[in-house]
Amino acid sequence: MSGENLEMDKYLFHQGTHYTAYDFLGAHIHGDEVRFITWAPNAKHVQLACDVNDYTGEGFDFERLGDQGLWILTTPRLQAGDRYKYKIYFGDTYHLKSDPYGFYHEKRPATASIIHEDDFKFTDSEWMDRRRRLNVYESPISIYEMHLGTWMKHPVGNTENKTVDEITDEAHYSYREVADALIPYLKEMGYTHVEFLPLTEHPFDLSWGYQVTGYFSATSRYGRPEELKDLINKLHNANIGVIMDFVPAHFCKDAHGLRLFDGTPTYEHPDEEIAEKREWGTLTFDYARPEVQSFLISAAMYWIREFHIDGLRIDAVHSMIDLNFEKRDENRKIFNEEGTEDNIAGIELLKKLNTVAFEYDETLLMMAEDSSDTPMVTSPVHTGGLGFNFKWDLGWMHDRLDFMEEEFHTREYNHNKLTFSMAYKYNENYLLPLSHDEVVHGKKSIVDKMAGDQWQQFAQTRLLYGNQMSEPGKQLLFMGQEFGMYHEWKDKEQLDWHLLDYPLHYDLKRYVADLNRLYQEYPEFHRSDYQPEGFRWLLVDDSSHSILSYARKSGDSFKVCVFNYRPEVYHDFKIPVPEPGVYREIFNSDSEDYSGSGVVSSGRHFTTDEGYIRESQYIQISVAPLAFQVFDLEDNKNGRKKYD
Repeated sequence: MSGENLEMDKYLFHQGTHYTAYDFLGAHIHGDEVRFITWAPNAKHVQLACDVNDYTGEGFDFERLGDQGLWILTTPRLQAGDRYKYKIYFGDTYHLKSDPYGFYHEKRPATASIIHEDDFKFTDSEWMDRRRRLNVYESPISIYEMHLGTWMKHPVGNTENKTVDEITDEAHYSYREVADALIPYLKEMGYTHVEFLPLTEHPFDLSWGYQVTGYFSATSRYGRPEELKDLINKLHNANIGVIMDFVPAHFCKDAHGLRLFDGTPTYEHPDEEIAEKREWGTLTFDYARPEVQSFLISAAMYWIREFHIDGLRIDAVHSMIDLNFEKRDENRKIFNEEGTEDNIAGIELLKKLNTVAFEYDETLLMMAEDSSDTPMVTSPVHTGGLGFNFKWDLGWMHDRLDFMEEEFHTREYNHNKLTFSMAYKYNENYLLPLSHDEVVHGKKSIVDKMAGDQWQQFAQTRLLYGNQMSEPGKQLLFMGQEFGMYHEWKDKEQLDWHLLDYPLHYDLKRYVADLNRLYQEYPEFHRSDYQPEGFRWLLVDDSSHSILSYARKSGDSFKVCVFNYRPEVYHDFKIPVPEPGVYREIFNSDSEDYSGSGVVSSGRHFTTDEGYIRESQYIQISVAPLAFQVFDLEDNKNGRKKYD
C-alpha cells in the first residue's frame, strides 16, 4: 500500500470516518510480507509476540505511524496461519493483547490471533441483485432466530480425559455441517430469514456471543471464516436471508481483549461510572472517540460487505442511549451537559452507523433491540430519528405473553393487553419478536407459559403464533418454539428434537410451516404492515368472550381474522365484516391436522345487513376454542371474486 493511501487511511481513521478500517489495521499479507498496524495511543512501545519468538516480542518491534497512536510493523518472517499477539508496553510493565482487527482467532480457551487470508468467492449475485430491488417494508419477513452452537449437536463418545471445551467442540456442528441440516429445515418451515445470535469471536460460551473480543472474526468454534461465508452463500442460493446480532453496546473484560488496551481506557469510556455495566460485568465503548467510531462502524460494515450479511440486529440499544441504564441508585445518576440522561455520543454513533449502512445499501435490515420509549427509532436520521428501519416491539411481546399466562376466568379484566399494541403501532416500523430472551433464565418455554392443560397450552401457542403472523409487523421466532419445546432453552444442549415423535409437537411444527406459507401467499398479511389503512378493527371490545377480530388489507383485498382466547366454542357468533358478500374459512388453527378439536366453519357464509354496527354487515360462524381463524371474501356485491 502506498504512503499516500496510508496518509488518507490515517486521516479518516482519526476523524472517525474510516468505514473499512479493517483494510488498514490488523494483519495483512502483501506479497511476501505481512504488515501489522494497531492503535495504542498511550503505549510506550509495541512488539509482536508470536510463535517465531516464543511470544517474547524480540526482533519484531513496531514503529510509530504518525503521532496519534498508530503503530506499524512489516516483516517477511511470518505467513498465513501464524499466531500472534501485540505486546504493549505502558508504565513499567506490559501485557499481551489479541488483535482488535484480527480476522481469525484461536479456539478458546486459547486467545492468540491468527494471520488469515481467504480467497472465498461468493456465487450469490442473483440473491444480492434481487435483494437490492426489494421494498423491505412490503415484503414478507419471517425470521428463525437461532444459536448455532445449540440448534443441533453431534453425539459425543468417550469423554474420559477431555476438557469441557473439548467435549463441547466435539458436539458442535461446523459451519459446513450446519448448512446441510439447516437449509432444508428452513425451506421446509417456510422461513424467509435466519437470524444468528452473535457469531463474532467470544471467550465464554454461555455469553451466547454477546460478550465479544473479536469484532472482525467469525468465531473459530465452528470453523474458519471462509466456511461461514460458504454457509451464508448457500443460504442465499436457497433464497434465505441472513441476519446477525451485533453488539456495539459493550464488551467483556477478558485480559486479552479490548479492556485497557494500551494500559489506559482506549476503547472504553474513561469515566468509570459511564463505562461500567455492572449488571453484565462489561464495559461501555467511548462512543465520542473518533477512532472507536471507525472501529465499530467498520466492524458492522465488515459483516455486511465481506460476508454479505443482509442485516444486523443491534443489541441493547437502550443501554447505548441512556446514561443511567439499569442504574438503580438515584444518588449516582449521571447527566449530560444539557442536563438530560441521554448518552448523546451513543445516539450519534447509532445515527452515523445507520447512515453509513443505508448509503451502502438502502435495502439492508437494521433492527433495533430497544427496550426504551425513545421516539423515532425507525425514523430517518435527517428527520431527527436514530435511522433504523425496524424496531423490536418488546411491548407487544410482554403484553401477549403476560395475557396468555392469565387463567381463563380473569382474562376479561386484562383484555387491553390484546389491543394496546395497536394504539402505538404506527409510531415505529415494528417487528414482533418471540425471542431467546423470553425462553431462558427461568422464564419457561412458549408452550409452558400458556395457562391450562396440555391440549390448551398447545392450542394457545398456535393462537399466539397466528396473532403474531397476522398483526401488522414482521415476525421472529426463536428455535425450538416452532415445535413446542417444554423445557426452556438449554444453552448447553441441543434442541429436544425427539419431541417430534409425538403428535402435539409434530403437528405444531406443521402448523408453523403452514402459517409461514399463508403469510407469504397473501399480501394482506405483509404488504401494508406500516400503513394504517392496512388494518381495521372489526371486533375489539368483547372482553366477556375474549374474542377479537380484525381485517388485514392490501389494496382492495382483505382477510378477516378471528381470535378466541377462551376454551369455549361459540356457534352462530356474529363477526362484523368490511364488505357484503360470501365468505369462506381458509385457515383454522383448531383443525385436526394441527391436533385441534376440529371446530371449523365450513361452507359459505353469507353476510346479513345490520345497520347499527359500523361495518353494516356481519357473518355468523362457529368460533373455535383457543383458536385463530381466517376468512376470505369469495365475492362481493358486484360479484367480483377476490381469491380462489
